[in-house]
Amino acid sequence: MYTIQANPSGTRTLEVSEENLATIEKYGLFRHLIDSNGIVDEPVLDKLKLNIRSLIASQEEDCKDLLDLCIDVIYHNNMKAFGLQQLIKLYLDWISRPGHVMEEEGDEND
Repeated sequence: MYTIQANPSGTRTLEVSEENLATIEKYGLFRHLIDSNGIVDEPVLDKLKLNIRSLIASQEEDCKDLLDLCIDVIYHNNMKAFGLQQLIKLYLDWISRPGHVMEEEGDEND
């Protein structure tokens, strides 16, 4: 379990689990999320929320992992643009750790 700062003053925090980070990786939620200016603001958070809602609506199978991510992190009362920026930093740190194996897109046996 990781703790991220949700506001600049540090008075609010969010708990992020390994499962939450794995879900972000599985669905590629941060790909093409931020514009070329690199700024994470409220419209970026809104875009992420809409992307996740669209994924959930289009899923024919169980998407409990996405729902858990929404409840625990994305739609949490403390989640604002600053918190999303911290979540992105945590995710980038998490995927760059030694021993982390990124999921391959597609099957090599095809």
